[in-house]
Amino acid sequence: MAGTDPDLTRQLAFLLEADRLKRIERMTLLADGSRRENSAEHSWHLALFALVLTERADEPVDPWRVMAMLVLHDLVEIDAGDTFAYDDAGHETKAEREAAAADRLFGLLPDGQGRALRSLWDEFEAAASAEARFAHALDRLQPVVLNHARGGGPWLEHGVSVDRVLARNRPIADGSATLWAEAERRIRELEAQGLFPPA
Repeated sequence: MAGTDPDLTRQLAFLLEADRLKRIERMTLLADGSRRENSAEHSWHLALFALVLTERADEPVDPWRVMAMLVLHDLVEIDAGDTFAYDDAGHETKAEREAAAADRLFGLLPDGQGRALRSLWDEFEAAASAEARFAHALDRLQPVVLNHARGGGPWLEHGVSVDRVLARNRPIADGSATLWAEAERRIRELEAQGLFPPA
C-alpha cells in the first residue's frame, strides 16, 4: 500500500477549509430576493461573469487568469468576514485582516502552489494587471446588477446615497468603459425612480 502523499493531504485540507466560504453571508440579495448570497456563490457568479463578459474588457485579458483571481479573491473572508462596501469603520482594518487571512489560508497549500495562488490574490488586490482590473470591474458590477434587480436592495436598506454608490462603482471603468456605462445606467434608473435617500 502506497504511503500518504503530504502535498495531496495539504491540498485537500485547503479545499476543505475553502468550504467554509459557503457560510459567509454577504449583504447582496439573490436576484429573486429570497435570501442574501454567500461569498462562495458570489465567487462562482463572478467566474461566470468573467466567462461571459471577457470581450467587454478594455484591454486584452486571459479569461482563465481573471476567473482564477475571482475564485480566490474572497477566500480571505473565511477568517476576515465580508466587509460591507459602505462600512467605513470596517474598511479601516479590512486590508490588515485580509492579509493575515491570506497568510494562513494560502499557507495551508504546498509551498510552491501556495505562493503562486497568493501571488494571484495579491495581483488582484493591487489591480496590478489588465486581468486584475477587469476582475475588479466584475466584482463591483455583480452587486450592481443584483441590487438593480431588487430595486436597490441593501443600498436602500442601509440608506446609501446615490453619490456613494456611484463613487464606489466608478472604478468599473478602469476595467471596462462599456460595463461602467451599463452600471451607471442601472444606478441612475433607480435614482430616477426615487429609490435613493435625498442628498
